[in-house]
Amino acid sequence: MQVQLDMEGALTARDRVGIQDFVLLDETTEEAFINNLKKRFSNDLIYTYIGTLLVSLNPYKELDIYNSKQMDIYMGVNFFELPPHIYALADNAYHTMLTEYNNHFILISGESGAGKTEASKKILQYYAVSCPSTTLLNTVRDKMLMSNPVLEAFGNAKTLKNDNSSRFGKYMDIQFDSQGDAVGGHILNYLLEKSRVVHQNHGERNFHIFYQLVEGAGDELLQQLGLERDCQLYKYLTQGECAIVPSINDKNDWKTVKNALQVVNIDESYNNHLFSIVASVLHLGNLTFSPDSKGLATLRSNSDELQWVSNLLGVDAEKLHEGFTFRKIEAKNDQILSPFTIDHAIYARDALAKAIYGQTFTWLVNRINESMENTDPSRKTVIGLLDIYGFEVFYVNSFEQFCINYCNEKLQQLFIQLTLKAEQEEYEAEGIEWEPVQFFNNKIICDLVEEKHRGIIAILDEECLRPGDATDLTFLERLEDKMANHPHFVTHKLADKMTRKTLERGDFRLLHYAGEVTYCVVGFLDKNNDLLYRNIKDLMCQSKNVIIQKCFSTLDPGNRKRPETVATQFKSSLLKLTEILMAKEAWYIRCLKSNESKQKGQFDEALVRHQVKYLGLMEHLRVRRAGFAYRRKYDIFLQRYKPLCPATWPHWRGDPADGVEVLVQHLGYLPNEYKMGRTKIFIRHPRTLYATEDAFERCKHELATRLQAKYKGYKAKGEFRKQKEAATKIETCWRGVQARKEREKRAWAVKVIKQFIKGYMTRGQAKTTDNSEYLAFVRQNFLNRLKENLPKTVLDKTTWYSPPPVCSETSEILRKLHYRLLVRKYVRGITPQRKAQLQLKLVASTLFKGKKESYPQSIAQPFVDTRINEQDINPRVIQMIRNEHIKYTVPVIKYDRNGFKPRPRQLILTQTAAYVVDDAKIKQRVLYTSLKGISVSSLTDAIVVFHITCEDPKQKGDLVMQCDYLFEFLTKLSVIANKRDAIHVVQGSIKIEVQAGKENGVDFSIGPEPMVYKGKNGHLMVVTTRTRTR
Repeated sequence: MQVQLDMEGALTARDRVGIQDFVLLDETTEEAFINNLKKRFSNDLIYTYIGTLLVSLNPYKELDIYNSKQMDIYMGVNFFELPPHIYALADNAYHTMLTEYNNHFILISGESGAGKTEASKKILQYYAVSCPSTTLLNTVRDKMLMSNPVLEAFGNAKTLKNDNSSRFGKYMDIQFDSQGDAVGGHILNYLLEKSRVVHQNHGERNFHIFYQLVEGAGDELLQQLGLERDCQLYKYLTQGECAIVPSINDKNDWKTVKNALQVVNIDESYNNHLFSIVASVLHLGNLTFSPDSKGLATLRSNSDELQWVSNLLGVDAEKLHEGFTFRKIEAKNDQILSPFTIDHAIYARDALAKAIYGQTFTWLVNRINESMENTDPSRKTVIGLLDIYGFEVFYVNSFEQFCINYCNEKLQQLFIQLTLKAEQEEYEAEGIEWEPVQFFNNKIICDLVEEKHRGIIAILDEECLRPGDATDLTFLERLEDKMANHPHFVTHKLADKMTRKTLERGDFRLLHYAGEVTYCVVGFLDKNNDLLYRNIKDLMCQSKNVIIQKCFSTLDPGNRKRPETVATQFKSSLLKLTEILMAKEAWYIRCLKSNESKQKGQFDEALVRHQVKYLGLMEHLRVRRAGFAYRRKYDIFLQRYKPLCPATWPHWRGDPADGVEVLVQHLGYLPNEYKMGRTKIFIRHPRTLYATEDAFERCKHELATRLQAKYKGYKAKGEFRKQKEAATKIETCWRGVQARKEREKRAWAVKVIKQFIKGYMTRGQAKTTDNSEYLAFVRQNFLNRLKENLPKTVLDKTTWYSPPPVCSETSEILRKLHYRLLVRKYVRGITPQRKAQLQLKLVASTLFKGKKESYPQSIAQPFVDTRINEQDINPRVIQMIRNEHIKYTVPVIKYDRNGFKPRPRQLILTQTAAYVVDDAKIKQRVLYTSLKGISVSSLTDAIVVFHITCEDPKQKGDLVMQCDYLFEFLTKLSVIANKRDAIHVVQGSIKIEVQAGKENGVDFSIGPEPMVYKGKNGHLMVVTTRTRTR
């Protein structure tokens, strides 16, 4: 909404969002009117003024312009200060009523689906929020607001054009006291469409309350009323073939209606009687008749329905049966029962259904009026809300459309009269000469319908009262005789050849102010008579249902005079309504449909043009534009435009009228462009106002710049003085605070130093008050330093911080705890693979540490799972040892037993034996059980000797090999074969058994270069180098 306020804040926005008041259009053509509506609609601006008339275009979507914030914006604001809104019209009607202490009414009109009912709700909600509030007043407002759901349930229905169409006219008076408090209300209803109770066109529904009762009522209530939760079971609900509508939630609406009935003081006992009547109508619709042997009506075998009607209405079932099948005729002192034909029986049934529903609706309105009634006799002012049916044109138009369109003709006549009257009065009050206005006067159409003895209603009544065989067609013939030469009436018989093609023989056509409407006369007489047979009427007077009894007891059973026809009653009530409205000040809201399909954002230009025509908006615009397009009070005009003249800016000290005269002279207005009234200036052409407004827009920027500069300078100087004074005060306070802090700090320092000196002097003594703080400081200092110098690894055992004597014991405990923590962290961080590696290294350490010189260099080298990949071993070898699991493989150099010739081989360790392999051949298999010992020297060589048990001379003896991965190989072997105790580190020579009974040896020596060769003594000579030490 704020965006809209910005967009419409000045007339310069007219090119973007259109003109917010049609009176200010440059051209008063229909095309310009429609284009302006379309431009505003495309920007979600659904409201536009024609003077004080509000045009509302239904957007068919929710707009955020009806919240409490918007209500606050429009409260007490001049009508033209803010963009057009329904709240602006409601607020100005209210404040004008308070100021002038007179009565007003707001006429809301438009065709079905244009948003009339919603508009009346918005006005009621605005008054409920904006008027003063007390507990009593809130109760009255609640009743006014909650009367809407009740009346909508009983008086609204789905039609082809609108899912919530009002099928009755409603005029509500809201009563205000002298303080502007809403203290009461009163509702008048007009022409409820009772025929809808018994018949609906295709695509339409009956009144909402029937569906709400069936879909929303509890199972217990439905059982009490003899109903089932299925609308398809009831004839009166299924003729339109759309009992269920997606856009209507009957269950939720039922809850709303139940709550609303409580608010308007209809208690539970009355609720039961009320819903019994609604249910009885549904049961009545299911009563069917069949002919007997003479062709007379008899009730079919559905006596359950009759019994339910009897129980719910509280009447005798036999008398009710008699009322549906016989007519009571009184002849002098005798009573004769005349049997019905089936058509008469159906008529009697439908007449009762319509009568009890119509009477109940009237009772409901009266009951709501009683709950809102104000008993204070002091004078009240009122604002009336007239929400009445819009102009209706259907594919088939019947008696109801005739009455509705006649009502719209009367209201249009009233509208033009009041508008012209208001314009003339304003001109006279201001001393401006009135200029006659050309407009279409629809009095000729109103006379055609309502004129005594000659109008359509008079002829219809005559035909209804005429003895003999009067029918709808004889009524049409009478019309043709009486209206033959009327320019606004035509029938098939009276029409020319071209027009005759568009008319059926039973139709007549009226040329309304809004356009041509063709009416079908079928049913006109029956609907106008709307008679209820006397024996049924007498039976209803005996009803035990409190509401029915009250409704029918008002009808005088002894009165033999024929009641007024429906059309005459409607005509009389319309004349009374006209009298009521003529005594009040008028405000208007014209509601338009943007499209027929209820699609948001869709603007149907042809449809809108048609509505603009039949709502008489162009006539109203021409009346408003007659003579002068714009008028404003002098003080308001001067207040807005005074910056445009140096003589009136910034203040005009004299009379506002003189100021305006000076202003318009300065602006160069020509004499024929404006007139000066007694309290207002009248401007003839919109372009004059636009030029003034454009000049004002340019002037505003210059004024704003100058004002901003002056104001910023003034604010800056004042701010500087304030800041300077504040800075001086802050500095003074701050210096004082700092000085006091410094003094306190020094006193504290002297005290602490004294304590520490005493503590230092007595540090070796037992704990006393003199040295306790010093010792605590020493401990704290030690712990802080220790925290910064803790060892980071398990191996770091030299960086522990030296403790003072007082902390020695504590230091030792902490040191042990810290190393345990480091060890724990280290152990937890070891992976399973790493653990296995360390376990093997531990085994190697056990075997070789301190025994073999080359062991320390091997510690840092990790052990691997195997040194030869399985792909590098000959498949035949793998096939031969497939039953044994290979644990480890390593390349070795094997020395022959005779001659010690070196030969490269693969050594494979399995679960049970060690294999010496040459390509695809297994040269030797050494079982771990036959391995009695393993010898290595203590030097840095890589020679290893397997001592093998030899019992057979042919068996091979000890095995001499050289392995570059000696420590890894032997560690793995000791674990796999469980031979840790069999591995020996030998100093000097190693004896070997070449075969059983034959020995040799391996001699070790140290030399400059490592080498292996056969010595002269026949031994294997191994020369190694010394281990380099750092």
